[in-house]
Amino acid sequence: MKKILLVEDDPNLGLLLQDYLQLKGKFDVVLCKDGDEGLRAFTKSTYDLLILDVMMPKKDGFTLGKDIRKINQHIPIIFATAKGMIEDKTEAFNLGGDDYITKPFRIEELLLRINALLKRSENSEKKTEEQQTQFKIGRYSFDYKGQVIIIGEQVQKLSTKEAELLRLLCMRKNEVLTREEALLNIWHDDNYFNGRSMDVFLSKIRKYLKDDPNVEIINVHGRGYKLLIN
Repeated sequence: MKKILLVEDDPNLGLLLQDYLQLKGKFDVVLCKDGDEGLRAFTKSTYDLLILDVMMPKKDGFTLGKDIRKINQHIPIIFATAKGMIEDKTEAFNLGGDDYITKPFRIEELLLRINALLKRSENSEKKTEEQQTQFKIGRYSFDYKGQVIIIGEQVQKLSTKEAELLRLLCMRKNEVLTREEALLNIWHDDNYFNGRSMDVFLSKIRKYLKDDPNVEIINVHGRGYKLLIN
């Protein structure tokens, strides 16, 4: 479930938007009543998208957006205001906003804009992941294209499948990489024999990473594997 931070000083509108987005959009929506409260909420949790009212007490939406951009350059931001002046739209985009909606607006339109931004953000993250070839694994450096792991002056050459498997683990660092995903991505078939072959490659990769006690590849029963980096 995607998590949205909604900062809106009108309590009636805020609750209406929160209820609609949670019911229709199936989002987890955190509602804050002013910019100061919104900034505190942002620093205490992780969100997928922000909706910031511009005209608010204590800290207006533009100031809040500027503060958030100092912390996170990439999270999608939609500014909402009763004003329709071109200067406000220019300000919104200059501050790193991704979209702008003028009150009064149809909630259905807001939902469409949210889904479009989330999809664009997901595609951008996926493209960045797919392009990444250099990884830091504790004290190790992993060069996917060069198919080597380096620690100090030691260089360990990897086979193509070892490199592909380690890259998938790195991309899911501290998260579960399912057996099915790994097998389908690398072997294009999740049959029993390919699974046994993958287990052999995992054993080799564990040996390659044994010199750093803060790095570990664990089995997650019934699901897959997890690369843990403390």
